[in-house]
Amino acid sequence: MKLTRNQFDLLTCMEKNGALTQREMAKSLNKALGTVNKGLAELMQLAYIKDGVLTAKGLEALEPYRVKRAIFIAAGFGSRLVPITLNTPKPLVRVQGTRIIDTLLDAVLAAGIEEIYIVRGYLAEQFDQLIYKYPNIHFIENAVYNEANNLSSVVYARELLQNAYVLEADLLLYHPEILTKYQYCSNYLGVPVKETDDWCFYSANRKYITKMSVGGTDCYHMFGISYWTQEDGKKLSECVMEVYESPGGKERYWDQVPLEYHLKDFHVEIRECSFDDITEIDTYNELKKIDPAYGEV
Repeated sequence: MKLTRNQFDLLTCMEKNGALTQREMAKSLNKALGTVNKGLAELMQLAYIKDGVLTAKGLEALEPYRVKRAIFIAAGFGSRLVPITLNTPKPLVRVQGTRIIDTLLDAVLAAGIEEIYIVRGYLAEQFDQLIYKYPNIHFIENAVYNEANNLSSVVYARELLQNAYVLEADLLLYHPEILTKYQYCSNYLGVPVKETDDWCFYSANRKYITKMSVGGTDCYHMFGISYWTQEDGKKLSECVMEVYESPGGKERYWDQVPLEYHLKDFHVEIRECSFDDITEIDTYNELKKIDPAYGEV
């Protein structure tokens, strides 16, 4: 039986926080008290909760929404972070003593996601150092990273996209709770902005992504962390291969597949976050601003 969004939110809140009062749940989820009361009554009738506690049957109902794996896109050169990336892949660059990718890997593991894949290419052997801290990592080799865009990395990982996070490995995560154990639907992280010259997307109804572009106004600044359900992940695996094999396909960014070339085939929600939650260090000057150890700007 498919959960409603309200039922899902209540069950995941209880799974994470344990027993809460109805008012505490309403505040935590930013829902009206009446909405919480109605949802809890439904869950009690279904025997998903009892005496304010999540039951084994409730946990079973959440299982189809559980994130099974995380796929990291980490094959690129990171040209805008030269000179430091001449000898170090961008995800392995340390910011205030911590490798960029570690902020993501730690969050993935904290969410109980143990199946982790890293698609690597440039200076691939350097990623071996991660095994000491994260022994459950699996590496996927991108043999064409230097002649194709990041769509090639997802092509290599296309059989793993179901119930999966896909993450750009060079994002610095400040708020690890963004990566959760359960997800209700396919979605992308985005920050609502008045204007940006970076990759962004639009939504006609403030729910589903309806357009993707470089630069825009009254849109969402895009961050490369997305989640794909079992159904969408299976469909996406076919779509990425189709676009990759089309004329000029090797030059495409992977996000263009579901958000541009096959937009009509997916209903991808926007999962709002803020610049306090996550950032991408695009240039060496930006790195020096965040971490003075690299010198003055």
